[in-house]
Amino acid sequence: MLANTLTTNEVKDRNGNEVEFQRLFTNNRQTVFSKVGEVPSLPFRLTVQHQEIGQGLKARRRSNFRFDKTVASDIDSTVNVTGTFSVVLDSPVGALNSDVLMRDLVAAGMSFLSTTGAGTTVLFDCSGSGAAALLSGSL
Repeated sequence: MLANTLTTNEVKDRNGNEVEFQRLFTNNRQTVFSKVGEVPSLPFRLTVQHQEIGQGLKARRRSNFRFDKTVASDIDSTVNVTGTFSVVLDSPVGALNSDVLMRDLVAAGMSFLSTTGAGTTVLFDCSGSGAAALLSGSL
């Protein structure tokens, strides 16, 4: 289970600085966190949720986390805009005893976003090939 407060570098910004979140609420299979000290009109939220579908060998778990952050527009500061980053992990839990497949997928996704391939250090500056494609809209 996730802690009520996410600290100790569990979430970092693009400069590698810790961003702390506190649990707002948990409802069924969803938990929402808010950034500690956020400005009420500029929320920064983390949502973690799970959905179980199917039965037996066809049972799957769809897990999702998403960040939603609202900022003042840098074009017109009277307008607030919200961006979202979301990740879905669709796991065939009914047909697997281990999580090796899913760990391989998570590692591949993280490296695609966080590394250039030239090193083994995970970066938070969005320098990975995947992050570049997401940010520029390129294929």
